[in-house]
Amino acid sequence: MEEIESEQIEIPRGGPIYIPNMASHLTKVPDFETCLVRLLQELEAELCCDSSQLCEDDDLSVDELKVYTEEELVGMAMKEAFQDQNNAKNSERPGEGESSSTFDSSIVSLSETSCKDVVPRKNSRTPKKRKVQDSYIAKVEQLAMIKLKQDEDKAAARLHSFNSSCKISESSIPSSDNSERMKSLRSTDSAKVKSSDVQGHIAVLYPETLLCVEVYHNTKKMTKTQEFLVLGLQSLTELRDRIYCLTDQIMHKAGEHDPSGYFLIEEVFYNDMRDPFAIDYSEPVFDWLRNSKDEALKKWECIINGELQQKQRVVLGSVSASHLPHFKAIDMHKARFCDLRFRLGAGYLYCHQGDCKHTIVIRDMRLIHPEDIHNRVAYPIVIFQIKQRVQKCNVCKIYRATKVTVDDKWAGENPCYFCGYCYSLLHSNDDNDFLVYDYLHD
Repeated sequence: MEEIESEQIEIPRGGPIYIPNMASHLTKVPDFETCLVRLLQELEAELCCDSSQLCEDDDLSVDELKVYTEEELVGMAMKEAFQDQNNAKNSERPGEGESSSTFDSSIVSLSETSCKDVVPRKNSRTPKKRKVQDSYIAKVEQLAMIKLKQDEDKAAARLHSFNSSCKISESSIPSSDNSERMKSLRSTDSAKVKSSDVQGHIAVLYPETLLCVEVYHNTKKMTKTQEFLVLGLQSLTELRDRIYCLTDQIMHKAGEHDPSGYFLIEEVFYNDMRDPFAIDYSEPVFDWLRNSKDEALKKWECIINGELQQKQRVVLGSVSASHLPHFKAIDMHKARFCDLRFRLGAGYLYCHQGDCKHTIVIRDMRLIHPEDIHNRVAYPIVIFQIKQRVQKCNVCKIYRATKVTVDDKWAGENPCYFCGYCYSLLHSNDDNDFLVYDYLHD
């Protein structure tokens, strides 16, 4: 398996297409691209039509919106607070038309007050300071709300002003329904993934479709092992070369690796015939369909209808009869994802090394995003890889196991895992009456 860099790249994930535990109708990548591009054009035309409704007297262009910085907001708040404080002091001073009796009475009241009842000057200023501070904070919060409102107005105006000289009116603000539809079509869910070491660069042309393909374990059918992002213009062989399976490693070590394999998608076998020694795995299936048509039809009815409906059909009878699908075979390296007819969310078959079978699911399909990698050489990109479980040596409990023995009289467990050093210490002679295998991982 290829080495993976530690560099993290942002990959937008998913979109509005995928529905869990559901399969879509039959579709193709070109049909999806045509439908989605047409929908985007209709929405943009509708938004342009809304923004063309102008009101020359009461409208405000984007360029006339002023955005205040935080320093300007604080300065304005301080200025207004000081101005309010000065106004309050001026209002407390006695006016020119007031009588002197008020002033004299205040002097008399102060003279009658004892020294112990007089509040110190320091404490008397504390409420005033707190009052001034509260007024500053209130002014800053008020101006911050004004700035936030201006940012929202400018963002809304910028969304629908395709011309900088164009003015928008209150009636030209698009409906929430249109905005949500446009947002859902362009929304992404970002995820951090590791990119493989890529040599060279080939630009990806817009519009290009990305497909999310899941690969499941050969024996643990509900366990997903890998997930890929592939381009619609890529061939099926490019995906097959990136699929990792332990069976391939075991067959390589045993010297019995088989380059053959196929994808079964809907009614088409896509056989990998690139190697001169490759075998057409679909040929025995076609021979069985030709020679045992009745048996094949019964099995197909059980698959489609189930055993219970099959028994009811025998008892009650049925007018309609099932028909075998028209299977055909195509070379894998000649087929691209944009040529396939498939269902989103449906399970398809990947078979290799004779009888090692995996379920593959095309989970999602979307247009490429500006935040995606626009280098064709980088695809297919692995966005999920199951963590491999590795056994440690049963003797030293430190090193990773490289051998596994069965029916070993020198081992405390059966089967027993050994690292290279511990295995050589316990099995120095060649008289081994047990089975030993190379160990990779579980």
